[in-house]
Amino acid sequence: MPNHLLSEASPYLLQHANNPVEWYPWGEEALALARGQNKPILLSIGYSACHWCHVMAQECFEDPEVAAVMNEHFINIKVDREERPDLDQIYQTAHYMLNHRHGGWPLTLFLTPDQKPFFGGTYFPKESRNNLPGFLELLPKIAEAFHTRREDIEQQNTALLRLLAETLPATGSNIPAFSRHLIDQAITQLLENFDREYGGFGSVPKFMHPAELAFCLRCYFSGNDTQALQMVSFTLEKMAKGGIYDQLGGGFYRYSTDPYWRIPHFEKMLYDNGPLLRLYTDAWLATQDPLFKTIVEETAGWVIREMQAGQPDGGGYYSTLDADSEHEEGKFYVWHQEEIAQILSPDEYAVIAPYYGLTRPPNFENKFWHLEIDQPVTAIASTIGINETIVRQRIESARDKLFSVREKRIRPGRDEKILTSWNGLMIKGMARAGMIFKRKEWVDSAVQAVDFIKTTLWKNNRLFATYKDGKAHLNAYLDDYAFLLDGLLELMQVQFRQSDLDFAIALAEVLLDQFEDTQLGGFFFTSHDHEKLIHRPKAGQDNAIPSGNGFAAVALQRLGHLLGEHRYLQSTDQALQLFYSSMRRHASSHCSLLEALREWLSPPQIVILRGKGAALSEWHHTLVLQVPDAIVLALPLELTGLPQGLNKALPVDREVNAWVCHGEKCLPEITSLQELLQVCGDKGRMSFPL
Repeated sequence: MPNHLLSEASPYLLQHANNPVEWYPWGEEALALARGQNKPILLSIGYSACHWCHVMAQECFEDPEVAAVMNEHFINIKVDREERPDLDQIYQTAHYMLNHRHGGWPLTLFLTPDQKPFFGGTYFPKESRNNLPGFLELLPKIAEAFHTRREDIEQQNTALLRLLAETLPATGSNIPAFSRHLIDQAITQLLENFDREYGGFGSVPKFMHPAELAFCLRCYFSGNDTQALQMVSFTLEKMAKGGIYDQLGGGFYRYSTDPYWRIPHFEKMLYDNGPLLRLYTDAWLATQDPLFKTIVEETAGWVIREMQAGQPDGGGYYSTLDADSEHEEGKFYVWHQEEIAQILSPDEYAVIAPYYGLTRPPNFENKFWHLEIDQPVTAIASTIGINETIVRQRIESARDKLFSVREKRIRPGRDEKILTSWNGLMIKGMARAGMIFKRKEWVDSAVQAVDFIKTTLWKNNRLFATYKDGKAHLNAYLDDYAFLLDGLLELMQVQFRQSDLDFAIALAEVLLDQFEDTQLGGFFFTSHDHEKLIHRPKAGQDNAIPSGNGFAAVALQRLGHLLGEHRYLQSTDQALQLFYSSMRRHASSHCSLLEALREWLSPPQIVILRGKGAALSEWHHTLVLQVPDAIVLALPLELTGLPQGLNKALPVDREVNAWVCHGEKCLPEITSLQELLQVCGDKGRMSFPL
């Protein structure tokens, strides 16, 4: 018989709907049962693309013997961490405090009926193995401890709640004046943590850190920091040639299990690929490296082909692709050498074998090859003795054949829920890439996603967090508002629509009304009218997903400059005041907030273009290519009712006029494209009249 998850929308929860475990979704029904029966809660948090979540499900949750013990002793609650990032943040932090090590997924915590955790871990096998306690043996001991050691548990809970409260940032009276020192400090820290041999930051498991790389790139654009650019370009090249990138289908996997970017954890996440699209686009602007353009083209193609909903879901982006297919991690993506040789002609195989490293021993589980670029085209051409152009042609024809064969395999599962926050990240990436490379279909893709969210997930001037199968639900979080607002500001620079500006203003107002801490500054992760939980996070650090506080601060500040709205600027100032002490302690962990700090110290260069037709498009595209760190809005002549800050005079006897502003100061009207480029071209260092 199905359990209480059967009516849920989340694909992850539905995967467990027929477990013999009597699962409940998080909600008052389950919490009331725990209180009424005085039973501890077994809280399991995961997500549909998670490999180890599937492993624990097969070993434990599908096992009738384990399920019987769980049902006897616990109220069992299953949570999709992508739907409920609020719960995931709280209980991942609690896991760290209880175990003094980082958590992950699946997260397995045992709570008192009032939601306070007293024991936990991540993955547990059914029987003891590899120094991991067996779940079947552990469960009765946890239940017994709950009933016999309540006083100890209460004392621990008191200490835990105090530690959770101490994670909230607190302003002090000795905050120094804002300065660029923190930006320089962050670059120094990133250089110290930079892998000079393989690129990226830190050790295994090796994540891609797009927030840190984007920060480095902005340091190059705004200050010509060539060291920062080198970190970005070297890392992006290594990632693009490695197995962390899908060499046939495009798009990046979640992280690398080795320092070489060779063997990934095979799930693909929307939240990684949106920021990476923008990052590779801007890296191409900085370097003109054709590899970066190729990565953008292939990744955008994958997004539209595999991750964007058609009718009736109408344009939103799906969340994830699983790591597993046919219950094996990576099976969809890896190859036998003999299979490749049979698919390709001898001439094609002769170039593909060295190109993808098939001449080396298998790199995955000692029997499969996961494709990575092992030798450059120039070396292959020299070794074989043929023209480089012919080598490239054979590589492309071989890739097409391999992709076609791979498409016939059993595909990994796709989580088709549409998350507002992750859609905001992808809207920004697709809009930016479409603008720079003049690809209308990518811009249209971003527009469709915005329109879908506005139609489906925006009701009564509030956002919902998630949509699946015709159902929009769950009170939206800080990331939903901040990432979507940021994406709208990017899209408005590509294709200005008054409706997008109105939507952006509405989102900004909810941010201030429902999330801002008006006393101390900054933004809570949950709204003021959200369900009351044991803790209310207010985080400033970037993680795998960038900081909502950082994105909110940047977006509000930019919108404040565009509209001349001082409330938005003041909110950013207060957020920076709140987090400044944390930023001083570890600057490189706060790159999104540092971007807000940079633009607080030196407001972004804003260019308003008014005009019509091809001339307006030419000015716009030329400017964004040559001044990549400027905010450029191209406003057609027919627009009316613009806010005062954007309502510039229409051209008289000219096709296009431009106004260049820096904060609240604006230069006189500019009527020549060459003059505009000259004024804007010096990395934003302009001389304004007082």
